[in-house]
Amino acid sequence: MEVILLERIENLGQMGDVVTVKPGFARNFLLPKRKALRATDNSRQVFETQRAQLEAENLKRRGEAEAVAKTLDGMMVVLVRAAAESGQLYGSVSARDVSDAVTGAGVTIGRNQVRMDKAIKNLGLEPVRVQLHPEVAVTVTVNIARSPDEAETQARLGKGLDRAAMEEEMDGAARAPALEELLENPEEAAAVAEQAAEAEAEIEAATEADETST
Repeated sequence: MEVILLERIENLGQMGDVVTVKPGFARNFLLPKRKALRATDNSRQVFETQRAQLEAENLKRRGEAEAVAKTLDGMMVVLVRAAAESGQLYGSVSARDVSDAVTGAGVTIGRNQVRMDKAIKNLGLEPVRVQLHPEVAVTVTVNIARSPDEAETQARLGKGLDRAAMEEEMDGAARAPALEELLENPEEAAAVAEQAAEAEAEIEAATEADETST
């Protein structure tokens, strides 16, 4: 079926283009959503008559989308999910989950604006494209973790972590304060170093004595 596009459609054409599409796609999406007209002589005349108005409306919507894009671009949303030791989720993250998370963060978007080839099934950081307007798209990062603490670690490192790496990172974070406290007390640090040196000297003396007696 031939239709006249009333706005830019990704991978199809620009406003005013006459394109051939499958009848089902036209009847179920393009025509009811007022994104296209059937390509008849009458509809061509109607389009040309209304073209200036359509272009003005499109320009307004694009400006609004660009304003939203400034808020959304680079946003990270956190989804806490249960997962196996391998990092595979018990379930998946869908476009609906992403749209709900972004909306919860203060920017309302619809599920149909989230572009995902397939559901996300693993922990980690996943870039997801959000189509705000036919000519305006942004990327948000979906941070999927087992807990808020794990999500914070992934965000800080800029990558997803497997379970072993995550545990090592968390252990290191737990040990860090003790080390910092030691470094903040020079006298205590010197005493610890002196004790270690004395212990090492005693071990060496004992070893030499054993060798001499032998």
